[in-house]
Amino acid sequence: MAKEKMVNYDIKDINLAPQGKQRIEWADREMPVLRLIRERFEKEKPLDGIRIVACAHVTTETANLVRTLQAGGAETVLIASNPLSTQDDVAASLVEDWKVPVFAIKGESTDDYMRHVRTALETNPNIIIDDGSDVVATMVKERRELTEKIIGTTEETTTGINRLKAMQKAGLLNFPSIAVNDSQTKHLFDNRYGTGQSTLDGIIRATNILLAGKTFVVVGYGWCGRGVAMRARGLGANVIVTEVNPIKAIEAVMDGFRVMPIAEAAPLGDFFVTVTGNRHVIDKHHFELMKDGAIVCNSGHFDIEINLEALREMSEPPIIRRPFVEEYRIRNANKSIIVLGEGRLVNLAAAEGHPASVMDMSFANQALSVEYLVKNKGKLAPGVHVLPEEVDREIASLKLKSMGISIDTLTPEMIEYMSSWEIGT
Repeated sequence: MAKEKMVNYDIKDINLAPQGKQRIEWADREMPVLRLIRERFEKEKPLDGIRIVACAHVTTETANLVRTLQAGGAETVLIASNPLSTQDDVAASLVEDWKVPVFAIKGESTDDYMRHVRTALETNPNIIIDDGSDVVATMVKERRELTEKIIGTTEETTTGINRLKAMQKAGLLNFPSIAVNDSQTKHLFDNRYGTGQSTLDGIIRATNILLAGKTFVVVGYGWCGRGVAMRARGLGANVIVTEVNPIKAIEAVMDGFRVMPIAEAAPLGDFFVTVTGNRHVIDKHHFELMKDGAIVCNSGHFDIEINLEALREMSEPPIIRRPFVEEYRIRNANKSIIVLGEGRLVNLAAAEGHPASVMDMSFANQALSVEYLVKNKGKLAPGVHVLPEEVDREIASLKLKSMGISIDTLTPEMIEYMSSWEIGT
């Protein structure tokens, strides 16, 4: 009789596993592209013997990515990329049912989070799947010797890619990294439709407040901001966009939104959502301008987009009004500011994150990026790379096929025309 694999882990409660397994399998129904990749991985074992550290939101969708990596032969350790995004039942099921070492507890302290990062690095990974680049940054700062053994890393957040590019500029990135977030089948869909729906879902679950007729301020008009603005308008909100990029600002205007500086929007907004990947885009002087009861939340990766330290300094200790809803009473101002999800990702802190069907494409990108790194070991230059366009197109084609949708193909005549300079009017 085969000896059962012993798994190290740090999770909330292993007894939550049955519930987690049901939810993981439910999400899998909506992830046909990743399922097809998993079936191929099961046969080909392209990741055999590869040690992976995955730092990601521990959700049902991530669980199915880890199952896919495992099917490919990889040994994967999973840690949370955000202290409030872990779904404890999913963590339990991965440990119990798939024998995956998981180190993640919803609500864990920053110290515990960093302890889990360091624990994961102790496994001497060949590949790191990062969400915000905390693992890579910690490795570069504290375990520099591990970088010599790294085949490569993948990153699927704007924030993380910015950090990687900063490391590259500083001469610290001595391995290749795939910018998954820059794949079209990631940012055009996950960032826009996934973030748009899940952010509004988190706000509504946390507050149960009607959005119709409210003034809704979206700070940042990247792909995530586009999605949030689109969905808020769809629910009847009056949407204002704030931006620093003139091109994105023009686009927001042309899309039918009011555009103005955050200082002008601050007195008008009932809701504020930050989606910039930057820090303190809502600051002390903005809080001073906001109306009583203004609701502030973040859907960017880190909890630094809203200057909560400044808010705490100008307020009485917060009162918890509902789960993930804190009321800050401003001293000497006779008004309150409401913060959702402790300023962390509201779609994961107060809800369940993106729907599985959109994460299907994002995690297909992750799985194929890992395979691409392994196949091209030693061939890719250090630095940030984009997954080849043919892989992006393959993912899109598989997604269309799973939806029962077919499209046209170019005729030989069309191909000839596209490659010729002689044919004209």
